Amino acid sequence: MNKIEIKTSFTAFQSVEELPQDVQTLMQQAIEVRKNAYAPYSKFRVGAALLLDNGKVVLGSNQENAAYPSGLCAERVAIFQSGAIYPDAKIIKMAISAASDTNKTTTPIPPCGGCRQSISEYEFKQNTPIEIYFMGETGEVYRSDSIKNLLPLSFDKNFL
Repeated sequence: MNKIEIKTSFTAFQSVEELPQDVQTLMQQAIEVRKNAYAPYSKFRVGAALLLDNGKVVLGSNQENAAYPSGLCAERVAIFQSGAIYPDAKIIKMAISAASDTNKTTTPIPPCGGCRQSISEYEFKQNTPIEIYFMGETGEVYRSDSIKNLLPLSFDKNFL
């Protein structure tokens, strides 16, 4: 028997203002689009902004549905939209902001498991890491240099 140890690392910024200017702009777009979330059931709003290698920014917010799990998370809305509109563009950076209508979120909130798998699929497809920045409503922002920090043992087409 062998013990396998997996380590990940993140960079923590104290606030949005501490981020590089281009990421501040991207995060502000994620915060703004978060307001467009359709979240009547969870009362949990998420916004995502993707910066593509062609300079375009693609936005997404979570969209819920009474027939769970028919809704989609903000990250997947943005990723799938970028794949549909700009199929050859690479995702360079992703900014995510989450807020609750019922309590203040002040700790960084990472993508859910389904979104991690989707981000992993696109990172694998483009063979380029995606920088991921995530936060709550306010407070610290975490940066991951790749989805591999959030999903170190990913499942991809090589297993099929």
